[in-house]
Amino acid sequence: MTHRSLDGEWKLTAVSGQAPDDLRGVAIPAVVPGCAHTDLLRAGLIDAPFDGDNEAAQQWIGSTVWRYERTFDWTPDEHERHDLVAEGLDTLATVIVNGTVVAQTRNQHRSYRLPIGHLLVAGENTIAVEFEAPVDAAERLEAENGGPLPRVNHHPYNALRKNASNFGWDWGIDVATSGIWRPIGIESWSRVRIDSVRPLVDVAGTTGVLRTHVALQQHGVPHDVPVTVAVSRAGSTVTASGVVRHDGEIVAVVPDVELWWPLGHGEQPLYEVTVTAGDSRWEGRVGFRTLELDTRPDEHGHRFVLRVNGEPVWIRGANWIPDHAFLTEMTPERYSRRIDDAIDANMNLLRVWGGGIYESEDFYRLCDERGVLVWQDFLLACAAYAEEEWLSTEIEAEAREAVTRLSPHASLVIWNGNNENIVAYADWGWRDDLKGRTWGDGYYRRIFPGILAELDPTRPYTPGSPFSFDDYLRPNEDADGTVHIWDVWNQKDYTAYREWRPRFVAEFGFQGPPAWTTLTDVVHDEPLDPYGHQMLVHQKAHEGNLKLARGMAGHLPEPATIDDWHFATQLNQAHAIRFGIEYFRSLTPYNTGCIVWQLNDDWPVVSWAAVDFEERRKPLWFALREAYRPRLVTVQPSEQGPTLVLVNDTAEPWTGEIVFERVGFGGERMAEAALPAEVGARSTLVVAIPADLATAGDAGTEVLVATAPDFGRAIHDFAEVIDQRLDADPFETRVEPTATGARLTVTARSYVRDIVVLADRAHRSASVDASLVSLLPGESAVFELTADGPLEADAVTSPLVLRHAGRLGASQTARDEQSLADASV
Repeated sequence: MTHRSLDGEWKLTAVSGQAPDDLRGVAIPAVVPGCAHTDLLRAGLIDAPFDGDNEAAQQWIGSTVWRYERTFDWTPDEHERHDLVAEGLDTLATVIVNGTVVAQTRNQHRSYRLPIGHLLVAGENTIAVEFEAPVDAAERLEAENGGPLPRVNHHPYNALRKNASNFGWDWGIDVATSGIWRPIGIESWSRVRIDSVRPLVDVAGTTGVLRTHVALQQHGVPHDVPVTVAVSRAGSTVTASGVVRHDGEIVAVVPDVELWWPLGHGEQPLYEVTVTAGDSRWEGRVGFRTLELDTRPDEHGHRFVLRVNGEPVWIRGANWIPDHAFLTEMTPERYSRRIDDAIDANMNLLRVWGGGIYESEDFYRLCDERGVLVWQDFLLACAAYAEEEWLSTEIEAEAREAVTRLSPHASLVIWNGNNENIVAYADWGWRDDLKGRTWGDGYYRRIFPGILAELDPTRPYTPGSPFSFDDYLRPNEDADGTVHIWDVWNQKDYTAYREWRPRFVAEFGFQGPPAWTTLTDVVHDEPLDPYGHQMLVHQKAHEGNLKLARGMAGHLPEPATIDDWHFATQLNQAHAIRFGIEYFRSLTPYNTGCIVWQLNDDWPVVSWAAVDFEERRKPLWFALREAYRPRLVTVQPSEQGPTLVLVNDTAEPWTGEIVFERVGFGGERMAEAALPAEVGARSTLVVAIPADLATAGDAGTEVLVATAPDFGRAIHDFAEVIDQRLDADPFETRVEPTATGARLTVTARSYVRDIVVLADRAHRSASVDASLVSLLPGESAVFELTADGPLEADAVTSPLVLRHAGRLGASQTARDEQSLADASV
């Protein structure tokens, strides 16, 4: 078996549609894998798509028919079959080899294998792939198949099997792409080839059981083929053999197996698996573990407990969207950095959201190796989907391929039928709008669970997110299964998270802008303003910046400058999400997890992300790192007054002393107490706070501090920033430049709340290891800034770099005083 890659240099031509006249019919250099946007950019024919308002200026690209073409030399060989293998075509494509149409494809989420041996000639051959304009195609398919079905956003993405968010989302740019987005090549083989492998694991006591399902494709008369499966780790190999004609199962038993565990629960041993049939070979890796999703009813409602190897796992996660609007720009290194962002923030799960893609092998491989659990949505999101043959055949085919392809990955622990489609049908008014048309229920209740029962019964399945696990309950009931909490952000103050008592939160979030440099690299309004034209191009949420302003009200002073707006909205985002997570986790084990929206961005935008598109960690990221600590200490209200909650998500019990202090902003100790405490492994302890500590004498000038060794400390502010009398100049600084940045030491003279180092404002290459640090008088904190070279002290200590909550109040006071002075004149 041989493989000839056709990746690399192609030619791209605008055939018809809305392309400019001077571009139509002109062949330009193209790179495969790639897409028309990136090829046009590389050729200097368009400006940077993410810059300014180029999104609007470049809408013609998604309404243009594009043709990729190249020549290649071919030498006949001894093989009997020659297949064109296209791993990803985006999206409605006509494939032409030497002038003959060999396929018309309809799905970005599938691969295609096309026999072309009869068309190849010795010497020069041509291949072309012509893509129908995706925006026009979606509109055509919608019109041809009964008209609009309910959906969010403006393009009918639910009529086309393409990455939904590629048409724009409330955080995503509208850049409907066309292109050969995954590798393409010619595979030559004789007699037999391995078509697919599904290595499914089980564990019985200390023995691993690998049931390897092998499907073969044969050329000529089918016959029995010997197939061998080898499972190896650390120099030890177990081999099993069998005979397969079309498909079959070969069982390998691995004694004394090492279990694969999620991050924080154990190690991640992976076993190499090799399958051979004739000269065809498949290689992959598996991890031996068991999975269970417990959704049984209890005295509260319906639980949602994931168990790995019989042990409950409390989920600390984030939702994952495609990490680049142009998928072919993703690299293994970028995937690795994003997954590091999740791990460094104490996360143990990423949910691959259903409006994106089935991710690359790099993503799942890294999660396998690092113990990050993966919740995988089937790709149907925020829309009704027709169940008639024109669409259902494609959805079923892509689901089968995805389940098969992802079956080896130990990290993949949950399949989910859709994102918000069931709740939309039940609660958003879709039932009346549909007027009896199909909307997708057959996929979620019949087709997807049927595919999993056939191809991979080892993994749990949930029909949708959110879902109550009772057909007679509304899908977003907080006592039952999973919920999405979006009344906070859309309508309510973030303190309304406490109006919910959820079993498991699969989505919730609050917006904030990206880092200053990320934002101003693409937004050029003069003057820069939250409601400037380009700023709003980079804010996709409905009334997003108005919601940012409303969300700060009552918490932070109204920003006086654009710099204060940027810092305050980032700070408020961090406060909101930390507030929500600490509350949800305080309900453990009643609550078994939360998945914040969202980890990442696909372009520079004001959004819910913790890490912006240019890979800068926002203050929210630092809030997540603290709120997701395996051992969390948090102050929470109760009917009896404030309580301290210790959440111990580790395998080790804890015994120690909790020290309480009520402290004035100047350092005065108003009251103190020490209480012994014990917290079991994977357990939660609620401690009543002594009355003289739980209530402030002056809420505007005091804080409650609770310290528990190994848990850290909780500083409970008795008042919001806007009501605190925080010192505008509360600390001293010392800066030591280093070869790769600087070391900043901050020493507090009075209470300083939420020190945030906006490192990129010192230098665009700079990052920092800590933020959202609060200090009591006399305490110091050291911040390590990393950059391309030494950082000057003045840059590091600039008030636009070294921020804290007290300066927001000072800015408000200064503005009020100026207003009074202007009024008196």
